[in-house]
Amino acid sequence: QFTEEKLGQAEKTELDAHLENLLSKAECTKLWTEKIMKQTEVLLQPNPNARIEEFVYEKLDRKAPSRMNNPELLGQYMIDAGNEFGPGTAYGNALIKCGETQKRIGTADRELIQTSAINFLTPLRNFIEGDYKTITKERKLLQNKRLDLDAAKTRLKKAKVAEARAASEQEVRITQSEFDRQAEITRLLLEGISSTHAHHLRCLNDFVEAQMTYYAQCYQYMLDLQKQLGSFPSTFLSNNNQSSTTPVQSVSTPSVLASASASLPSVSNSVVTSGLSELKSSSGSRKARVLYDYDAANSSELSLLADEVITVYSIPGMDSDWLMGERGNQKGKVPITYLELLN
Repeated sequence: QFTEEKLGQAEKTELDAHLENLLSKAECTKLWTEKIMKQTEVLLQPNPNARIEEFVYEKLDRKAPSRMNNPELLGQYMIDAGNEFGPGTAYGNALIKCGETQKRIGTADRELIQTSAINFLTPLRNFIEGDYKTITKERKLLQNKRLDLDAAKTRLKKAKVAEARAASEQEVRITQSEFDRQAEITRLLLEGISSTHAHHLRCLNDFVEAQMTYYAQCYQYMLDLQKQLGSFPSTFLSNNNQSSTTPVQSVSTPSVLASASASLPSVSNSVVTSGLSELKSSSGSRKARVLYDYDAANSSELSLLADEVITVYSIPGMDSDWLMGERGNQKGKVPITYLELLN
């Protein structure tokens, strides 16, 4: 019967329009659910080898070995480098602080992956591997019942003898009844797709909330890091002619972002820059606090200790990145990036 239908030699019982629409909706849902699920996995774990490893361990019902993720690994490298260079140096101290923040971001990344896997990916996977497989099974059974019905109709048309015709009519009635029953079962299953959409909508909201929490945490961590490093003069932070402070766009975010925005440093780096510019252009002197330890490279420079207060002033022809510093009877050049001018 199937072969003759493909060759156009046999008639085919068509499904009603409502059932066809439900089948189309189910196929569309399955297609896009698979695409969204796979791309979400790529987003959460960009490394294909790591995804394959996790898949294998999941099939073996074993827990994958715990490894550092990329932010944690970068953070550890930064911390190790900072300790190697010396926590008392400006660069070493900044590396350690940046490394600690990267590790905190790595922890938040783990939480995002875990939450998203439970609340978003698992329900989507359950639909593909559970509900849709059941729909496919019942749909295939419906196809077989339809073929049985159409084959019985064909035999009825070909029946010549009254007895054979009566038997064929009885067969058509039975196969029609079985087909109608299977069509109803399939229809009821397919109508559940609307409930699936509602469930996946709730899961999508959970995923968005998990992302919102993750990005809010990362934003707060970076704000805290910026505050720790924010005492650097702008000339130290503004590499490649980029502004040391980037205005934060006004967005509708959770309260943690609002509180984080409120905690931004009240004194901008432009104030520090203007103070240094005034000092460079005047013949006066100012008190300055030393931000970081500095070891003099030669006898013309002055070694510095963090948090000490020295007197600084400018002399004609001096490099723009340096000032003269005095501590008692000691005198020498000091880098302005290590200083914070006092009022």
